[in-house]
Amino acid sequence: MEGGRAVDLGSGDFGCAHYRRRCKIRAPCCDEVFDCRHCHNEAKNSLETAPLKRHDVPRHEVKQVICSLCGTEQEVQQNCQNCGVCMGKYFCAECKFFDDDVSKNQYHCDECGICRTGGRENYFHCKKCGCCYSKLMIDDHRCVERAMHHNCPVCFEYLFDTMKDITVLPCGHTIHLECVKEMEQHYRYSCPVCSKSICDMSSLWRRLDQEIAKTPMPEVYQNKMVWILCNDCGARCHVQFHVVAHKCTSCRSYNTRQMQDRPPALCSSGTSEVVR
Repeated sequence: MEGGRAVDLGSGDFGCAHYRRRCKIRAPCCDEVFDCRHCHNEAKNSLETAPLKRHDVPRHEVKQVICSLCGTEQEVQQNCQNCGVCMGKYFCAECKFFDDDVSKNQYHCDECGICRTGGRENYFHCKKCGCCYSKLMIDDHRCVERAMHHNCPVCFEYLFDTMKDITVLPCGHTIHLECVKEMEQHYRYSCPVCSKSICDMSSLWRRLDQEIAKTPMPEVYQNKMVWILCNDCGARCHVQFHVVAHKCTSCRSYNTRQMQDRPPALCSSGTSEVVR
């Protein structure tokens, strides 16, 4: 068989639900063989595994791979030392990563320390956030320190090396795109981390204006005043109590919450930073 055809033998026929590749890995942590690190992590963190034995594979410590075609175990390299097959058209020696599907435009980010998808030319690395973002948002990017070095606030999956699509909310916090869509299906339109609105809510605020206007409070409550904190702009406001909602006098948002006590500094229209 010609060398070129031998290298491509079995292309697309091997791998797992996560990657198409022609090798398996030997996990250095438990000395077991898996199709990829995600297969290892799913198996070793399942409910069937004792809590104290659950763990993730240290991806950069993988030293041995097994060719899927000839079964030869060998040190990490792109081509099998025995049959010569290419074990992954995309190969990263640092991440010990193989993938035949190069349409993802994989690239290794030295500052992230891992491989990303989407093409190096389409992304920039933010040192403060500690992760890569699309260049489409470079002018409007709002830095949040170590923005993706935490779990998704909805599903609690670690975001930094997730395989799912991630979106950045207007407040700068990161979350899975599918989790945002699920929130919207349940009529949740505020960031799970800081409670700021995640989209333009002005049409809803106008509807609340109308609802409040046609829902007068009983006479006993007409002079009742309460302090509120606006989740959107951070203003503390003294407003008339209403059972439907309370409107911020600073930014006109209804994304507010009632405060139990009088704030230390009176403020009817000024803003203050919300600690996150």
